Parts: sequence; C-alpha cells; structure tokens
Amino acid sequence: MRILALCGSLRAESINAAVLEAAALLAPAALTIVQYGGLAELPIFNPDLDTDSPPDPVRRLRENVGLSDGLLIASPEYAHGVAGGLKNALDWLVGGPEFYQKPVAVLNASARAVQADTHLRESLVTMAARVIEPASITLGLPATGVDAAGIVADPRLSGELAEALRQFAQAIQRCAEPVA
Repeated sequence: MRILALCGSLRAESINAAVLEAAALLAPAALTIVQYGGLAELPIFNPDLDTDSPPDPVRRLRENVGLSDGLLIASPEYAHGVAGGLKNALDWLVGGPEFYQKPVAVLNASARAVQADTHLRESLVTMAARVIEPASITLGLPATGVDAAGIVADPRLSGELAEALRQFAQAIQRCAEPVA
C-alpha cells in the first residue's frame, strides 16, 4: 500500500517531518510511505484556477493523492490553527475526486497542539476523508531536539507509532474489501 505523507511544516528541521520520517522507518512491510515535498510550490487556493487544467503543482498534488491508498498527515499548530501550507493543500483537494473517502491518519507531534489537531480533523471529515482514529495519535514530543532516529530509538515513541501504522494498514485493507 502506498501512503502519501504530508508535512504541514515547511521548516528544514521540523519535528513533524521527523515524525513522518520515523513513520517511514517503522512502517509495516505492507506500507510504503512516500514523503510529499511540494506544499511550498502550491499557489494560494483560488477557485478561478481550480479548473480542468489547474496549475502544475496542484495537478502533481492531486496525482500523488490519487495514486495513494491513504494519507499520513503531521502538522504543527500556528495561532491555534492548522499550518497555512497544509490548509492550502487541503483546499486544493476539495474540488477533485482523488481525496474522497481516502483513509487518513493524523499524527500530532505535540500534546500542546490541541486546536490544530481538532481543526484538521474537522476539515478532513468535512472533506469526506475516512479519518482512522486508532491510527491518529498524539506523540507528545518536546518542541525541539528530536529527530527521526531519536523517535525510532525511543521504545515508547516507536512502539506507539508502529502500532498506529499497523492499525492504519489494517483499516486501509478493510476499506478496500468489497461489501458483501
């Protein structure tokens, strides 16, 4: 299963990027996690540009979402909300069929990021995503000084993340099963 990882932070040393990198290292064999690095290239959402021929960065985002069996999202909280780059990407996905009923897991790196986590989940549900709750966890990492290797080396963090990914893989398989 191909999982597209979206990081809401554009920082080079982002704790959210570290969580997604750790997820790729800890993923069960059934999951291949692909990091999406194009959020900074997306133009600000404009319905006038949301046509059959959207800007190339939008087309690439939609293609990547369409090729994926699920999305893994990690984002910081800015001013009690979802990071602007991630919200912009989600706005571009509203009009296309690629995102509809897509299984999504939300990884919250900080226990303090309560507002953004709540707002992100609300947006995802409004967009008709299948938010997989057992796979959507808060890790409670410190604000700085953590990288993917440190997350993987920590038994508590790696155990929680590996279990969330196992739950995600199982949920995606259930979503793909034909209804009898």
